Amino acid sequence: MKNKDEKIGGRMSRVDAVLKVTGGATYFAEYEVPNLTYGVLVPSTITRGRIKNIDTKKAESAPGVLAVLTHVNAPKVPAYEAKEPSKTSSGRGPGMMAFHNDEIHFNGQPIAMVVADTFERATYAASLVKAEYQEQKHQTDLKANLAKGNVPKTNKSLQDYQRGEKDAYKTAPVNLEEEYVLPSEVHNPMELHGILAQWDGPDKLTVYAKTQGVKMTQQVIAETFKLPKENVQVHSQFVGGAFGMSLRVWPHEIATILAAKKVNRPVKLVITRNEMFTIAGYRPHTHQKIGIGATKEGKIVGISHWANVQNSNYEEFTEATVAMTKFMYQIPNVNTTYRVVPLDICSPIPMRGPGEATGAFALESAIDELSYALDVDPIELRIMNYPEKDPERDLPWSSNYVREAYKMGADKIGWSNRSNQPKAKMEDGMWVGYGMATGTFGAHRRPATARACLNANGTLLVQSAASDIGPGTGTAMVQIAADVMGIPANRIKFELGESNLPDAPIQGGSATVASVGSAVHEACMELRQKLVELSGNALKNAKVDTLVYEDGKISSPKDRSASITYAEVLKRNNLPKLEVIKESKLSEDQQKKFAMYSFSVHFVKVHVHPTTGVVKVKHAVALADAGTIVNHKTASSQMMGGAVGGIGMALTEEAVIDHRFGRYVNNNFADYHVPVNADVPEVDVLFVDKKDPYTTPMGSKGLGEIAIIGMAPAIANAVYNATGKRIRELPITPDKLI
Repeated sequence: MKNKDEKIGGRMSRVDAVLKVTGGATYFAEYEVPNLTYGVLVPSTITRGRIKNIDTKKAESAPGVLAVLTHVNAPKVPAYEAKEPSKTSSGRGPGMMAFHNDEIHFNGQPIAMVVADTFERATYAASLVKAEYQEQKHQTDLKANLAKGNVPKTNKSLQDYQRGEKDAYKTAPVNLEEEYVLPSEVHNPMELHGILAQWDGPDKLTVYAKTQGVKMTQQVIAETFKLPKENVQVHSQFVGGAFGMSLRVWPHEIATILAAKKVNRPVKLVITRNEMFTIAGYRPHTHQKIGIGATKEGKIVGISHWANVQNSNYEEFTEATVAMTKFMYQIPNVNTTYRVVPLDICSPIPMRGPGEATGAFALESAIDELSYALDVDPIELRIMNYPEKDPERDLPWSSNYVREAYKMGADKIGWSNRSNQPKAKMEDGMWVGYGMATGTFGAHRRPATARACLNANGTLLVQSAASDIGPGTGTAMVQIAADVMGIPANRIKFELGESNLPDAPIQGGSATVASVGSAVHEACMELRQKLVELSGNALKNAKVDTLVYEDGKISSPKDRSASITYAEVLKRNNLPKLEVIKESKLSEDQQKKFAMYSFSVHFVKVHVHPTTGVVKVKHAVALADAGTIVNHKTASSQMMGGAVGGIGMALTEEAVIDHRFGRYVNNNFADYHVPVNADVPEVDVLFVDKKDPYTTPMGSKGLGEIAIIGMAPAIANAVYNATGKRIRELPITPDKLI
């Protein structure tokens, strides 16, 4: 192929870039359908209790109002009637039953939906709905309810774990025990959550959704409403950021589908910014404690990790907060404890780097604290305790180049300029600090199917029901297909985001390129095989793998004159097209033989003002060990995005509840502080870029999660190096430093 950027490992620009920058990309709220109506939710004003009475008469009489749905008059939901609202094969069902009864589980819970012919009329009418409640005492404070934590029932991997001696850190020559707290954080992408639902008769439904998995959404809706799966069509070609918030079907989506049935017209719901805090998930408030002990020489002999995670009172949410502690370092004695604490709040949801990003803050802060107690360089301490294989499962790594990553990152950040003594360096009147931390996430690969169709004119159409929430899925798939087939990228089209396409998993857990990309790779390889078989004597029976596939033709490397174009192969065989459908998945044998993980190392340099306590990240280095990097341009963007998210975790983000009322007090962009351009420093992105021989045909591993995992503790560690003050409760705000 002439254009090297179109090969795997290149820097191909996004295939959908023009659509996005010109407004040609259609997001769920932008679809135009006939007779569209608009839904607006009415939130509960109490935190726990029951609805005694709900008055909708004024709202129903308001101009343009078609209906007001409540638990009194909403259409019945078959799964709710069967008392199985969460029974879905995906495990991502709606959970709380929308408009099913009078119970209030959290402040802001939707108690009604107004449907009107304009959004403005629906908004006004919603203000006219009044409710009387039988209020009950509520609990929203994690710290006050830590003792009520429960062992998870739905996730056995998070039950108590022990390897070797329990709490062995206590008898180590050098030990420490500290608590680390991460507040709730809200996704807050620019695009608000919502859905557009349209019934086509009594048993056919079309939805335009903000989802990270069209097949998942199709499955959940079909099972909830007891419809044949093929009768539910889901469209979601473009998603304006999700970060985990769209990994399930939420109750307000079910409510919108009910509303469409009630008024017998399409209904669109776009929730408000403050509703993003209450009904679309968040990273849960988490209280952790770590005990860690080592020999005086720096060998870690034991670690204990406890985590208490806030949950809703109506379903259980778990994430891998303590997972990294079990295998990241070679420690003979490890025990972990994970508890869920039910509170009167909405359910949490995975948020970028779910669990591991939270757990890494505690683990990597504790490792840093231990390095100071030992007077050992933090990198050297990690290298001393590097595991040659996975100590949790006693398996070899499929690949692990973390030690190489340490050196690369240290050289780039200028680690040699760091002092091991806190508060020892100043620049421009500011305290200077250097910090680093490691991250890891499973290199997941899920079953996926791709269809590859070569047309007689030499163009290639590739299809799979994947989602793209922003990382450039379509670009990566075109690039993989172009690399395998030797067809210029501008002659390849990848279709995604439609439920009638071949099966693809959710876009979550950093698994899309590994899963769907493998299916695309294998489908194109099979397409090549068929082309050779159909070429007859043109290639003198050469072996498929020895041939050259370039510029839409097959050539013999020994005799380049012996070649045939793909179009000519189809023409000779009187074929208008050649199609392959291929399912791809990692064999169980491979999964049992190797521990498959991606790894990251984050380095930062900070300035801290000695009087005001203001922290400024001056330089960040984000480094990934994620196998072969399919597209260096989009992967670099991912790593930069993770760095920005990590800055938010460390310095600015915190969703605050007034526990007297169980209500968020900063549910807006003015008071909930996401990082802005002024907060983001120069970010250098580096890749080890060495092929993993076992994970995928491309040798790639997941990248999205590790982009953020470890960044927050790296910043916290740098702040300590600058100031000598260890902040163990995020975010690190000036008041905690002065």
